[in-house]
Amino acid sequence: MTRVAAIDCGTNSTRLLVAQEGSPLATVEREMRVTRLGYGVDRTGRLDDAALARTVDVIGDYHDRALGLGAGRCRIAATSAIRDAADRQRFLDGVAARTGVQAEVLTGDEEARTAFAGATRSVGGDPPYVVLDIGGGSTELIVGQREPEALASRQIGCVRLTERCLPDDPPSRESLEAAREVARTELDEAVAHTGAATARTVVGVAGTVTTLAALHLDLPRYDPGRIHGTCLPRHAVAALTDRLAAMTAAERAELGPMAAGREDVIVGGAIVLREALDLLGTSETLVSEADILDGLALSLLAGLDT
Repeated sequence: MTRVAAIDCGTNSTRLLVAQEGSPLATVEREMRVTRLGYGVDRTGRLDDAALARTVDVIGDYHDRALGLGAGRCRIAATSAIRDAADRQRFLDGVAARTGVQAEVLTGDEEARTAFAGATRSVGGDPPYVVLDIGGGSTELIVGQREPEALASRQIGCVRLTERCLPDDPPSRESLEAAREVARTELDEAVAHTGAATARTVVGVAGTVTTLAALHLDLPRYDPGRIHGTCLPRHAVAALTDRLAAMTAAERAELGPMAAGREDVIVGGAIVLREALDLLGTSETLVSEADILDGLALSLLAGLDT
């Protein structure tokens, strides 16, 4: 059976999926490493040398592993940090030199459509959906039945909000209020633009949402099988945001499901989720482990059929 690989180069994490046809997708290998590609990009508009080097190294490792697992085609996609970086060509050249694959820089709309395809094909719930994709540098809201019908991408994510508003450890009350105001302002326009508040099912994807779901379930370690399909109540998100904000980054790092490198930005991501759910007026979000990675893999498999 044909296997394909997708590599997602986000602002905070770099992730691999090797998959083959299933219902609708069968996972062979899935991995995530925090590389913080977008470190400092919001402030400087340029890529940090160390962040670029470690991300390209991880992409190279992923590509080698994908080939070893029999992946015939590989799609490498970058999102917010590379969209914003004036020196993005350094990233593209580095990836091509290491892997022989030309990486793509997805627009905000392309990112949203790909995330919608990945998320909605693997969860229950009733349409219309709004897929809420909280990344490191941007957040996407995508509304639709089985295909996207309205979407918005906003330059606010867990890394960007942390760098802008949350310099203290733990964050001060004033910093938290400032972060909430920034998130609310960005998301209010997006909700209004997409009509997202009329959706029947909110599907939350990406590391912030899945980590909060793991903490809500009180899991001793990160367990994708337990997390996928969980309903995460809005009141639980508010309580988790307050709990995490009262801890230091070192204390958060000791929590079992917390991936190394996420502990210093999880509060920023939780604030984005909390404000989004408030604006959407929903009581909960359905949590999906499937997201843009799955959408990338599905696009490769669909291309093989044509």
